[in-house]
Formats: sequence, structure tokens, C-alpha cells
Amino acid sequence: MLQLLNVVSDRGSKYAVSGGPVSGRADVDAFLKSLKKNKKFAKATHNTWGVLFEDGTPLKGDDGESGAGLVIVRMLERQELTGHLVVVTRWYGGVKLGGDRFRRVQDCVAAYFAELN
Repeated sequence: MLQLLNVVSDRGSKYAVSGGPVSGRADVDAFLKSLKKNKKFAKATHNTWGVLFEDGTPLKGDDGESGAGLVIVRMLERQELTGHLVVVTRWYGGVKLGGDRFRRVQDCVAAYFAELN
């Protein structure tokens, strides 16, 4: 598992990104369960995620942050990264970010891709 903490902070909200290889839905569920064993991540406001399986099938989870999973999937498609789960975690800071929340998700995923290469 690759994990980057404190990737970005915006108006009190803090973001982290985690990820690793997966081959099916069972791996995704196991990864998320493992991530949430850490109390800090279990208490996060959102753990949004996306994966593009080896056969090209996308799967996403918004965890209350509507549209964020799709942002992750689209970035995985552009990067042509299959068989890899990316989870963006947000701890809400008390101020609604509006559309900026998608830019913060993109920032986190881009940082993750940079760390992979």
C-alpha cells in the first residue's frame, strides 16, 4: 500500500491518498477494510475511491462526496492504470468547498501518480 498523508489542505479540510494493486471487488473491500482499521481513516468524513480493473471495468465509491469517485476513475483511465485502487480521504474542515473539492481530489490523485513513477 502506498499512502501519502497531508497531500493538500483547503479551508480547513485535509486530504490524504492511498492505493495499491487489486484484482477484483473482494480485493477492493479488503483494502478499504484494512485502511479503516486505522482510526484516523475510519473517522474521516469521506473515503472516496476508484478502480479500473484489468478488463477495463470501472468501479467507484463516493462515500458521500458525490462525483468524487468518477473523478478518480477518469484519471485512472487517462493514465491507463488498471488493476489499481486509489482512495482519496477527506477530513472535513467546516467550510464547504463547492466545485473546488474535485480539484483537491485531482491534486491528490496526481500526487499519487507522481509517487508511483
